[in-house]
Amino acid sequence: MAMMIPNSFRERYVPILGAKNREFLRFCELPLKKTIRINTLKVENPLEYAKSLKERGWILEKIPWCDYAYNVEGIEPGKTEDYFYGKIYIQEAASILPSLALNPKETDFVMDMCAAPGSKTTHLAQLMKNRGCIVANDTSYQRIKALMFNLELTGSLNVVVTEMDATRLNIEDRFDRILIDAPCSCEGTIRKNWKALSRWHPKVCRFMGSRQKALLKVGARALKPGGTIIYSTCTLAPEENEAVVDYGINKIGLSVEKVDIKGLKTSECVTEWEKEKYDEEVKKCARIWPQDNDTEGFFVAKLKKP
Repeated sequence: MAMMIPNSFRERYVPILGAKNREFLRFCELPLKKTIRINTLKVENPLEYAKSLKERGWILEKIPWCDYAYNVEGIEPGKTEDYFYGKIYIQEAASILPSLALNPKETDFVMDMCAAPGSKTTHLAQLMKNRGCIVANDTSYQRIKALMFNLELTGSLNVVVTEMDATRLNIEDRFDRILIDAPCSCEGTIRKNWKALSRWHPKVCRFMGSRQKALLKVGARALKPGGTIIYSTCTLAPEENEAVVDYGINKIGLSVEKVDIKGLKTSECVTEWEKEKYDEEVKKCARIWPQDNDTEGFFVAKLKKP
């Protein structure tokens, strides 16, 4: 499997990781653990439900940063009645973080700008106990079909679905909280999808970064003063992470709050990359390498509108 990683990618993060780059590459070649999120819209007591799963032979390992999420061994969760009844949702462990960081209230008006296939939207509905309102948007009709399936499966009832290019959103001061889980170069997903490397190139990272800045700009306009944006990606590229947050700080006027999720291990964010320097405030974001928590690579930023 090691031969499948291009040399350009193997060497890309040596300036950041140094000797730890070898450990990073080793984790990139390890299979990704299967993770489930117990859906409290359909399960009243997740601890008791997890206990019942164990009694039925499921091997569960609790995710440190989420009381109702577990790594699963010895079973294919997607082939169980628990999945088809919507009592569990299959979701990578790091993917759970953005919704937790957004921490919506039950009375909030929330937008998930890039929602399909719905992992984070359904988690937001769970956190909001099906109260308030979520606008779940995506640009792809095919992906929206998957979103609609997952909303129905999980019993997520407080969601309105829209289809449009989010960069064309023209709303001001409307939402209490916005999630921008942005389309990205997907560097962090190679443990489960080697095709991500077949499409990978530094030029792709730069192109995606420009689109992500556009998403952040329209998101900030649509947010109420005092509101919160969670910006997240499943890539490790500074062009798509710290550079976008720096743009939010210096070009849009957003402030950064510390991403502090109990049980999560994070690494120091990048303040300089390929002759570009970023605002020191980016250090408050969460950069997650695969080796930090044995997950996908991920990035989460919490931004506030004055």
